[in-house]
Amino acid sequence: MSSRTRVVVAKPGLDGHDRGAKVVARALRDAGMEVIYTGLHQTPEKIVEAAIQEDADAIGLSVLSGAHMTLFRRVIELLAERDARDIVVFGGGIIPDADIPELERLGVAKIFTPGATTQSIVEWVRENISAQTV
Repeated sequence: MSSRTRVVVAKPGLDGHDRGAKVVARALRDAGMEVIYTGLHQTPEKIVEAAIQEDADAIGLSVLSGAHMTLFRRVIELLAERDARDIVVFGGGIIPDADIPELERLGVAKIFTPGATTQSIVEWVRENISAQTV
């Protein structure tokens, strides 16, 4: 029997704008996924801990602050340190196109830039993130 896909949606760093993260969280929830929204001003450590505690299949990061390279890198590093590389990391926000290949090289599975529809995010998650089997 397969459980529902579990996604932690997080706002790392000092960015205080969470409308987009809440819209994505609602879209994923409306699509039948379990969503854990961690709230504003989360550290990479707290995000990774929440994902492990919640037995999440994925972490979706929303970054508008310009600190995306540091924040995504740290989350990926912490997942590796905690032997949780199976948790897929994706995200979006104000991220320059030129930085996306480096984020992918670090292990970020997908970056959604401004203008991405909630439907495209839901479809990508459905196609690329498998719920853990119980």
